[in-house]
Amino acid sequence: MEITTRVLRFRLKDKHAPLLRELAREVNFVWNYVNELSFKVWQREGRFLSGYDFHPFTKGAGKAGLGLHSQTIQAIGEEYAVRRKQARKSRLRWRVSGGPRRSLGWIPFKASALRYRNGQVFFAGKALSLWDSYGLSKYELGAGNLSEDARGRWYLNVTIKIEKKPRPPTGEMEKSVGLDLGLKDFAATSDGHVITLDRHYRKLESELGKAQRARKKARVRALHAKIKNSRKDKLHKLSTALVKEYGAIFIGNVNASALAKTRMAKSVLDAGWSLFRTMLQYKSDHAGVWFDEVDEAYSTQTCSCCNRRTGPKGREGLGIREWACPGCGANHHRDINAATNILAAGRRRLAEGIPVLPALCAAAAG
Repeated sequence: MEITTRVLRFRLKDKHAPLLRELAREVNFVWNYVNELSFKVWQREGRFLSGYDFHPFTKGAGKAGLGLHSQTIQAIGEEYAVRRKQARKSRLRWRVSGGPRRSLGWIPFKASALRYRNGQVFFAGKALSLWDSYGLSKYELGAGNLSEDARGRWYLNVTIKIEKKPRPPTGEMEKSVGLDLGLKDFAATSDGHVITLDRHYRKLESELGKAQRARKKARVRALHAKIKNSRKDKLHKLSTALVKEYGAIFIGNVNASALAKTRMAKSVLDAGWSLFRTMLQYKSDHAGVWFDEVDEAYSTQTCSCCNRRTGPKGREGLGIREWACPGCGANHHRDINAATNILAAGRRRLAEGIPVLPALCAAAAG
């Protein structure tokens, strides 16, 4: 059976926060050092240092006074090289250890730097207590990091290896579903269900505004955390239920990033489309469920019965939630019809390896 990796997240006890903040300050020192070193080498030689190239420059730093494991120091340089490449910049932002713009704590580590024993993890010679909700003793721990959130709480994020369930042959899938994401309702499924949208941010927006005007920073952070946690809880439950029920899941590739730059930004970000798709993807991957994003162009305009593009068009048609196809007379719910088209395109793509919805629309238009 194929082996895959998964990241588990554990809340650490608050009593360890002072120790972890001190280690985070040393991490920031190493990060800023490799940041400046990388920039100077680029100025002088016109090349970028790789993660491995930083090792000779940081060798022995742990014994020289830093309270960090040598593997952690190496992990900082390697992570910096990855982030710099992703950002496509010659120099990244400094990590600040104090003041109002303080960087949130972050301590990376490699697998050899962490041990689990008797309900505690041992890191940098210290025992850290945590709430073990997964049973860490059952797994072999890999690389990861310790991270701080905006409220000063610390978490252990560690990779583990698990057995990946094989996907069934395409002809043996029990059930499949298409999902059309929206803002009026969170999603519609191809089997006729409409999932309501929980407006987590909107529910607490007025209370959040009062706290911001009163400059109650702790209250603002608590409200943002409550919004984030309630959204994640809802999306986790929904994605888990879908993965358990269906053997194949197809979802429209709505561009959340582009819509987040429009006047609908609050609603788009509150819905959490990108997070939901990410959850569906990795949960499907681990459960052996087929998952794919399908081009949803013209999915609301195309009749799912006769494949003619006879549905409401343009901005003036956005408010039309139900319509009848003049070609075949079928009555459609706008979002359920779109989900049905997404399912049809996903099935054909799974069988033939090609997207079919644009082709169907072109054929209907011709």
